Amino acid sequence: MGLRIAIDTGGTFTDVVAIDEATGRITAVKTPSTPADPSVGLLDGVRRVLDKVGGSDADVGMLLHGSTVATNAVLEHKFDGLGLIVTRGFRHMIEIARQSVPDGYGNSFFWVKPPRLVPLHLVREVGGRMNFAGEELEPLDEEGTLEAVRELVEDGVRCIAVCLLHAYANDAHEQRVGALIREHFPGVFVSLSSVVLPEYREYERAMTTLIDVLVKPYCKTYLQSAADRIRSRSGDIPFLIMQSNGGVVKHSTAGEKPVTMLLSGPAAGILGSIHMAHLAGYKDILTIDVGGTSTDVAIIENYTPMYTSASMIESYPVKTPMLDIVTVGSGGGSIAWTDPYGQLKVGPRSAGADPGPICYGKGGSKPTVTDAAITLGRLPAALIGGAIKLDAKAAREAYERLGAEFDMSAEEVAAGALEIAAVNQVFGIRQVTTTRGRDPGAYAMVAFGGAGGLFAAEVADFLDVRTIVSPPNPGNLCAFGLHVSDVRRDYIRTLVRRQSSVDTAEIMAAWDELVRGGIADIAAEGIDEEKIEVRRVADMRYFGEGHEVQVDIPAGLTGEAAVAHMFKDFHRVHDQTFGFHYEGEQDVELVNLRVQAIGMQHRPALEPDAATRVAASPFGRRKVFWRAGGWVDCPLYRRTELAVGQQIAGPAIVEEYGSTVVVPAGWDMRADAYGNLILEKNG
Repeated sequence: MGLRIAIDTGGTFTDVVAIDEATGRITAVKTPSTPADPSVGLLDGVRRVLDKVGGSDADVGMLLHGSTVATNAVLEHKFDGLGLIVTRGFRHMIEIARQSVPDGYGNSFFWVKPPRLVPLHLVREVGGRMNFAGEELEPLDEEGTLEAVRELVEDGVRCIAVCLLHAYANDAHEQRVGALIREHFPGVFVSLSSVVLPEYREYERAMTTLIDVLVKPYCKTYLQSAADRIRSRSGDIPFLIMQSNGGVVKHSTAGEKPVTMLLSGPAAGILGSIHMAHLAGYKDILTIDVGGTSTDVAIIENYTPMYTSASMIESYPVKTPMLDIVTVGSGGGSIAWTDPYGQLKVGPRSAGADPGPICYGKGGSKPTVTDAAITLGRLPAALIGGAIKLDAKAAREAYERLGAEFDMSAEEVAAGALEIAAVNQVFGIRQVTTTRGRDPGAYAMVAFGGAGGLFAAEVADFLDVRTIVSPPNPGNLCAFGLHVSDVRRDYIRTLVRRQSSVDTAEIMAAWDELVRGGIADIAAEGIDEEKIEVRRVADMRYFGEGHEVQVDIPAGLTGEAAVAHMFKDFHRVHDQTFGFHYEGEQDVELVNLRVQAIGMQHRPALEPDAATRVAASPFGRRKVFWRAGGWVDCPLYRRTELAVGQQIAGPAIVEEYGSTVVVPAGWDMRADAYGNLILEKNG
């Protein structure tokens, strides 16, 4: 038995998907996460799946892992012990930040900046200066640097970010600062901006470097702990970590630059969605991943996800290549509440895992979306194969109290709460579709996560989406996505040049250097060179603009042809993004060169189900409330019993381990040979 085991660690549950490479058999389980030491939950997941398949530690051939540990460290404001070293004269860099304020505060005088990652008294200046071209204007003050670090350590700092002016053009000073810290203060974690983000814009570079070093003690420590335990049990097997860019790397590589892990769990879900949608025959899709606290959405065109180089974690900017995922605070644990104006709101407040929804019986007192779903009859009496018993009576009583505020019945206000939660998710999808000139109705929707099937049809109705794909084991799809990932590494070089004075040889020389480095790094991950692909991208803008768009360079173009294509295609991309262009009127400016090196990994094949089964009959019936028709007696089906090609007309409920799929009236559902449920609007 040769097992590939993928583990996605979330805040509440650790999801595990194992694939037997000899038979193709897929086994999915869930186990509680262990936030104090994520490696414990990870190894518990391995043990549980081995017990289920009857295997041993010796049967494990590869371990793949995605995690929210890095993100949670930021969201929980674990900023203690963090320090920053900057160039003399730039001590207030992160205090000044940017002039923009969050949406909704533009005309307000009371917006307060979020808590600083580093208070001003833990920022130290050092002498030494590079100019924008990377030329040394003043040598590094090494004695002053050591004194600055010593003061920080005495103040309790154990993680230091180094962000010196123009280090993206010449990293010599930063590298020396890093060497001094490692030599004289070996117990201190350090991150250099020239390693984390060798790109201009000091504020974003400093913030990204700070977040990298902030999460390094958590990620590097638990990854190494897990690797040591895995090695002692299963030998020296590959242990690969998912990154935000949708690729995996060795655990040691990820631990050295953990900022790349911030969206590793959701990124894996995107890969799993693409794979299952491809098997189902859909190349243009919207993904909706509904968890307990939030919903992650993304758009995929021609099996290709969108990428971005900038994101926000809470109110903190992070610049690192990642899949373009929008998150909204709407999930199964989102709380229904009344605002001061008497309006019903849902989220972004969440009951979390502890105490959780009222129906979990763990002390929760505020009605949530999950409580609404069971009040409406859309959930069974227990979740996760019976592991979580649900108290429907307590949930209904909470909605009776809430409904009394609006002179509505419990089911009416619960249905309203579900609809509001769905509308919140719709807003997220519109951010990646209509605001970018895309019609959501032209895409199929892949719905996953533990609560994805509860919301999919309602969200689709708002957007005029007519096809929904519910993949098998939707609550574990992020873990499955790890199995269909490749090794990826990203590289960037700032090279600000105007088209009117461009030097083709200079651009190609810089790009070729990045490509060679990428191929060498991917080869070092154990990938044969013939399986390595390279993607080149240019960040470009009109001269005078403050932000860039990304232009892809076709693989076959080199030299002058590649540079000519870059400047020509920019106008099309700009027009597609913003709705206008200035071709022939305004000079174009190159800002950054990017390279993504991709090492193609073996993907386990999913064979279609060739078994001939009699169409499944309902295993029971349950009253379910619908806003349009009130209480309706609905058939209940077990997903695992459905025959390939079996069609079911809504209203109906399909239950399985870890998830429930709601099929309203007006929708038809069929099961395909790969375990997908395909819902189609019939009117």
